[in-house]
Amino acid sequence: MDALTQPIRGEDTLDQADLVAMAQALARSPDYRVLRRLVARRTYVPISGQEVRTGILLDTETTGLDHAKDEIIELGMVKFDYAADGRIVGIRDTFSAFNEPSGPISAEVTALTGITGEMVAGHRFDDTAITAFLDDAVIVIAHNSGFDRKFVERYWHVFEQKAWGCSATEIDWRSHGFAGAQLGYLLNGAGFFHQAHRAVDDCHALLEVLNFVLPTTGAPALALLLETARRPTLRIWAEQTAFELKDSLKRRGYRWNDGSDGRPKSWFIDVDETALDDEIAFLRTQIYMQDVEPTVQRLTAFTRFSARI
Repeated sequence: MDALTQPIRGEDTLDQADLVAMAQALARSPDYRVLRRLVARRTYVPISGQEVRTGILLDTETTGLDHAKDEIIELGMVKFDYAADGRIVGIRDTFSAFNEPSGPISAEVTALTGITGEMVAGHRFDDTAITAFLDDAVIVIAHNSGFDRKFVERYWHVFEQKAWGCSATEIDWRSHGFAGAQLGYLLNGAGFFHQAHRAVDDCHALLEVLNFVLPTTGAPALALLLETARRPTLRIWAEQTAFELKDSLKRRGYRWNDGSDGRPKSWFIDVDETALDDEIAFLRTQIYMQDVEPTVQRLTAFTRFSARI
């Protein structure tokens, strides 16, 4: 009689060994998937002489979506070491802090984040501690770097000096068998679930997602993210295009910038260097109907996702 066919005893009589055996039995069956509650890893002590690099996983909670005026009310970070093959070696340290904003937290933000005015009252970020926490990191990774980087660079210029990666956009998760790029979906796909209450909880969840070995590559997801982040991309601005061509540009993957941030009021797209000629050809033949030389910016991990570009 195996664990699947054993009579179920009262919950109060089940010990950890019983639960582990049941989970293992279910996992062996193709008819079941087992999700385990995520337990944050303990910090480790690096081995002298071990060749590792240090990264930061980061998450923010804010009073709104506008990085120019809204405020960060919570910052969570996990510092971790990783090997050359993308394997996560261990957690070095964690950082979690609240910050009281200048105005009240809206009901909508509280509903979304669970953070109330009472929770942040009297709290202030320790800028010195945050700068020191980042000191030896070679890359910062967030699950929406296009959002988080803009906010933290406004608060702390040290973030401008770091390379950045985005775990939501710099891995094509669907092509690797995941239902989508939301963190909860990815964590479930990696075999875990968590009940997030703090920004740092999502950082711990992201750590396990990036440590998951992709069946399509045989390597941790972090390895693919690092490979993508290292490649330069090109931002092409399709300025002064006819309004009636907006649908063609959107279908092609162009995004609109309204010009309020100091960048051009224009459609733009980010492409790999190998795709530049094809994109220029598209603009010349389908949009402008003439030879043009659109503005092209070269982006790297040090500038990508920043409000400065």
